[in-house]
Amino acid sequence: MNRLFLRFLFPVLLSIGFATALVYIVVISLFGDPIEKNAEHQAAPQIFLLEQYIDKAGTDEWLARLNKVREVSQVQFELIPMGIALEKMGRGQREKLLRGAIVMDAANKAFYRRVDLNGERYIGSEEDVLSVQNLPIDYWFNVQLEILRFVIIAFVLLIPIAYWSRAHWRDIQALSKVAADIGEGKLRARSNMAERASIYPLSEKINQMAGRIEELLSAQKSLLHSVSHELRTPIARLEFALEILQEQLISQGHHQQVTRIVAMQDDLGELNQLVAELLNMAKIDAQDAIQKEFISSDELMHLSVQQLPPIPDHIDLQIQNHSAHGLIYGDQRLLLRAIQNLLKNAMKYADQRVLLSLSNNTISVGQNKSTRYLIVVEDDGAGIPESEYDAIFEPFYRLDRSRDRATGGFGLGLSIVKQIIARHGGLVIVSRSSLGGARFEIQLPQ
Repeated sequence: MNRLFLRFLFPVLLSIGFATALVYIVVISLFGDPIEKNAEHQAAPQIFLLEQYIDKAGTDEWLARLNKVREVSQVQFELIPMGIALEKMGRGQREKLLRGAIVMDAANKAFYRRVDLNGERYIGSEEDVLSVQNLPIDYWFNVQLEILRFVIIAFVLLIPIAYWSRAHWRDIQALSKVAADIGEGKLRARSNMAERASIYPLSEKINQMAGRIEELLSAQKSLLHSVSHELRTPIARLEFALEILQEQLISQGHHQQVTRIVAMQDDLGELNQLVAELLNMAKIDAQDAIQKEFISSDELMHLSVQQLPPIPDHIDLQIQNHSAHGLIYGDQRLLLRAIQNLLKNAMKYADQRVLLSLSNNTISVGQNKSTRYLIVVEDDGAGIPESEYDAIFEPFYRLDRSRDRATGGFGLGLSIVKQIIARHGGLVIVSRSSLGGARFEIQLPQ
């Protein structure tokens, strides 16, 4: 729908109406009321009869000719006192009547005129007014004529506006699509707008912005990938050196030093795990197109649990499938990674229960509605403060800032989840669970 045209429609019609009224006022002030002029034209035979037949009579014959006209005419000719006539008129009409001119009353199909100015027709004739009623005047024809003019003018003006707004709206929609693609991570999206387009300069700025963002992110990904790879080599050397040093200390009986070496190996293993996570993030970013295929929702749920590390004895993992049997279009490896990250996170902080559920629901996105799969992971742990809902998806952000081994991790798991789901055109939403802990909901297009 061309919303731009609809936004123009009311102001344009209002402007045309105002202009029509203004033109009508100016025309009246300069040339008189066009409706009244048209009424005079339609009443021309009666006016001619009055001026050329009745008024041509002598002083003694004026009333006689008026009576003859009354007998044969379907129009009513009446004599009324001046005072009564003046009460029916406005200021301008009164002045017109007093100077002897014909005063039209098109709405009532009548006109008025003084009998005379000098009292020549009959005794007291200067105080009488001739009222002519039931004139063959089609008043509504004049009104309809003015309305038709208004409609034609409005239509003619709206045609070029509609043509211009259609082209403008099409360009805006195309530019909006490019902006949406860039927002979804498709940084190679560009606007191919013609130079004659009114928003061409804006499209060029967006193209330049997208190119700059693509360059910066590409440099960042390249740096992250390179640094991560470069760290692998010294880490491997340190691991090898620590193993040799540990064997020497064991053979020499220095058991206290061996304990310290083991602690250093654990720290080195943690560093190696961090580098692996960084490489995984870099790989996901580097994929221009993920390998999508149709995946059974039941199989995805089954594999998500089956491929987990051993579940702690105190954790009761429950699975619910609310009749959401169907196919999910996505990268199975990445989706499994996202769901398992949420499950590992839930089991880490849960007291006893973790719930994994799958359902489908109709989600309202703005004015549009779409059916989506909902994959929900809940736990009965301490939960997440509402003020931290947005921050927890940032890389390296952790609620437990001490990063001790009691909780483990590097604050990359949820960031990876958000990244994977975004690549699938979905959303990750965190809220409070009915179990008492955190509730993570993945929304995937069906």
